[in-house]
Amino acid sequence: MQCTDACVFPYPAGDSSLRRMALCARELGFDSIVAAGSGSGQVLGIEVIGMAMAGGVQEGTVQGETRVTGGEERTIAVASAGTYTTNRALLRSGKVLILRGIADTPRNSFDHILSRMAAERGVALDIDLSLLVSERGMTRQRAIQRYADIVRFSGKFGFPLTLSSGARSILEMRSPREMAVLGRLCGLGKEEAEDALRTVSRLLSPRRAVEVVG
Repeated sequence: MQCTDACVFPYPAGDSSLRRMALCARELGFDSIVAAGSGSGQVLGIEVIGMAMAGGVQEGTVQGETRVTGGEERTIAVASAGTYTTNRALLRSGKVLILRGIADTPRNSFDHILSRMAAERGVALDIDLSLLVSERGMTRQRAIQRYADIVRFSGKFGFPLTLSSGARSILEMRSPREMAVLGRLCGLGKEEAEDALRTVSRLLSPRRAVEVVG
């Protein structure tokens, strides 16, 4: 089962090229990375999984054209979390596999009802560890608390988690071990962290054709 950093931002979104990030990921012990703004393929022995961001939510529906990606090119559909209504619409759409940015949303934006919905639809929630490294004070504490809530909901209702470095430079990339250690701040045990690092592979492997939003 592949070990995956669930989100990095290569150039031009970040400071490092995709090739340098792939090389760094390989040296750190990853098999694959999900790269924002990138296509899919093999780079220096690392599988690069493209990220397709969902469009805006309007009147309870997810906007954007849907296309199917299959064969050698694997792309994963990702959406940014928002209000409770937005998150419910994203989960109901069937077009999203990972929900990111939960730490930036109000605490009441994700509850036991949406947790059950995420579990039923196999949607993962991402824990972006960059916030635990780069932020300080109340902002960092708020992120830790929000992630702890999500970890608790995941344990109770069974929806998957992903772990991402959120790196915009090779200097911000973390090894699987480092990510597992950071996960402890949010209540993730060692086995839970290792499981979260394998989630992307599980999300994609059952699907020969993956729905994404352009």
